[in-house]
Amino acid sequence: MRRFWFFALLLLPVLVLANIEAYRFDDPAKEARYRGLIAELRCLVCQNQNLADSNAELAQDMRRQTYEMVQNGSSNEEIVTFMVQRYGDFVLYSPPFRPSTALLWIGPFIIFVVGVVILLIFIRRRNKEPEVELSSAEHARAQSLLDNKK
Repeated sequence: MRRFWFFALLLLPVLVLANIEAYRFDDPAKEARYRGLIAELRCLVCQNQNLADSNAELAQDMRRQTYEMVQNGSSNEEIVTFMVQRYGDFVLYSPPFRPSTALLWIGPFIIFVVGVVILLIFIRRRNKEPEVELSSAEHARAQSLLDNKK
């Protein structure tokens, strides 16, 4: 049993390395561009991870496509345009301001304004409520209840 675990532990690094993509670049500038692009583009499956951090099959395909385009000499703008045409504006962390994406840009401000308005209405209504005055009999009864607790 000990030998089994020994060999299993020896094979563990091989299994871990099997899932890592290793692209070779002939130019450090191309590698830097590639790294920048996969950090800038969003994984459509994971939705809150960039391509560099995602292990989804779609992210692997998008990284491969980015690598090939960088190696073929495509500019960053051409690569981003290709990805947007193929996958839509959601692939960008900062989509451009267009009529189709206006709600993404303006939506948070609208929600904030609506929240402030609701808060102001709530505060004004609370301040308009009259304070309840206790009669002397109710005040005496409350005091007697408090005295009995002691």
